[in-house]
Amino acid sequence: MDLEKFHLVTRLASQATHYKEGEAIRYWEEGQWRPMSWTVFYDKIQELTKALLHYQVGVQENIGIFAPNSPQWTMVDMAAAHLRACAVPIYATNTADQAAYIINDANIRILFVGEQEQFDKIQQIKEKCPQLQQVVVFNEELVKEKNPFVVSLSQFITLPQGKNYTEELEKRFAQRNLRDIYTIIYTSGTTGNPKGVLIDYENVAYQLINHDERLSVVERNVSLSFLPLSHVYERMWVAYVLHKGVINCYLDDTNRVAEVLKEVRPHYMCVVPRLLEKIYTKIYENVGKQSPVKRMVFAMATRIAKIQLGRTKKGKYPSIILKKLYNTADKLVFQKLKEAMGGNIQMIPCGGALLEPSIGRFFRAIGVNVTLGYGMTETTATVSCWDDNKFKLKSVGTLLPNIQAKIGENNEILLKGGSITKGYYNNPEENAKAFTEDGFLRTGDAGYIDEQGNIFITERIKELMKTSNGKYIAPQQIEGKVGKDSFIEQIAIIADARKYVSALIVPNYDALAEYAKSLNLKYKNYAELIKNSQIVDFFQKRLQNLQQELAAYEQIKKFTLLTSPFTINNDELTPTLKLKRKNIYRNYFREIEAMYA
Repeated sequence: MDLEKFHLVTRLASQATHYKEGEAIRYWEEGQWRPMSWTVFYDKIQELTKALLHYQVGVQENIGIFAPNSPQWTMVDMAAAHLRACAVPIYATNTADQAAYIINDANIRILFVGEQEQFDKIQQIKEKCPQLQQVVVFNEELVKEKNPFVVSLSQFITLPQGKNYTEELEKRFAQRNLRDIYTIIYTSGTTGNPKGVLIDYENVAYQLINHDERLSVVERNVSLSFLPLSHVYERMWVAYVLHKGVINCYLDDTNRVAEVLKEVRPHYMCVVPRLLEKIYTKIYENVGKQSPVKRMVFAMATRIAKIQLGRTKKGKYPSIILKKLYNTADKLVFQKLKEAMGGNIQMIPCGGALLEPSIGRFFRAIGVNVTLGYGMTETTATVSCWDDNKFKLKSVGTLLPNIQAKIGENNEILLKGGSITKGYYNNPEENAKAFTEDGFLRTGDAGYIDEQGNIFITERIKELMKTSNGKYIAPQQIEGKVGKDSFIEQIAIIADARKYVSALIVPNYDALAEYAKSLNLKYKNYAELIKNSQIVDFFQKRLQNLQQELAAYEQIKKFTLLTSPFTINNDELTPTLKLKRKNIYRNYFREIEAMYA
């Protein structure tokens, strides 16, 4: 296997030569989608490399990116790669102090900043970051006066004018090495300070190879990119998209996903389970409002689709009658649903959390190829995923090539292979904890592997809760079951050292207000609404139905409805929207104690 051919910088240069005026990316500007050719895209990367050389950026020097998704984000990332420098992403939603921690820990001298929100945060912390010398702003309007500390991107790329950096650039390109660090990605930090995960070009090369062997991705198709590029999941997917010659469309406003799907009509897009949960509940909400006949047609159609899916998963061909029934169901029901998702979807990679099996079954059954995968920052994203046909809905699929897995103590899943990190940045103590004596990465996830090689995640070891009765509770499993309900927006389970399971629930207030209207309930505000006995009883009954598959000791015995959602700004969610349980428990201490009084 010639890994050198899969060096990310090699692949990018090769694609630019191959496609030339062919479309590389698409971006939203002034109310329309604008295309950019490979030639222009690559030229802009070269401009940035020369500007970075003008600032004497050294080999393996860390460059910061603190911005929402944009073409400029990827251009800076790839420019750093061409110089053998190292791009360090900071989530656009991070607080000022979180950004300062990464800037200082990674010793960042040059930082690229996206919008007003990130710019304001840097202004707050610049005194705390003495090594930070230059801020380069993507949004030109933010540079309102001359300031040597802040320049716009357009100013930045004009600095090398009259100076020739071609020779040094060619030298760096020629010396590229698979063992160079491509990026340092700081983990979300649900507990304690984030750790900088080292990802080198060998890790990335193995992921390109692994995905080539497992996935059927077609060049010149279209991918929609809206998950944060600062996360390993979307970052590696965009790298793979560029490697495959797929057109990447950048969207920085996730609130526009529904309308953009109809405009861009993508073939691929990475999602997290929460998005599929929302689509799923919206579909069933709409069906519930239809006439009895239409509801019956929908129920019959989905039943036929699930029967067909069950047969294909077992490697059996559906009968002629079943095929005809499915085709009819597809025309009457499923085509409309798929058209709402753009009409061209060939595959939806899904990761970042466990997907409730009933939701995965639904989308696969109606012909939307959701491909659930499993991975971490430390594994350079995906290490396992569902196959096209033979997969188990409760699993996270089978291993990608060039990856080994085994089960360790406490049923912990251990991993080894080409895409696994070599360790953490400047953190020997965490490195010692992260790997076994024989070099396997400790994932922190408990589970098992069946005879067919399917991997099943049962719980997150660090998040496993133990009740005062000695029963172990996997909160994510319960949250996945209950959180799919259309009336529940967010849920946090409480159980550790308690005598029973309880929950903090943020209702879906749009759905709840509509339900209250149907009961003709009068209320001044949401705080009054959630105290209404009819609303409390309503949620109690829904929870009973949702928890039927759970053991008695796992079921939520008491709950509290909240008026405010868990947010990143309140430090209750990580940038990838994982619960920061310790902070949630602290912020809602009184409400929790009241449930156990």
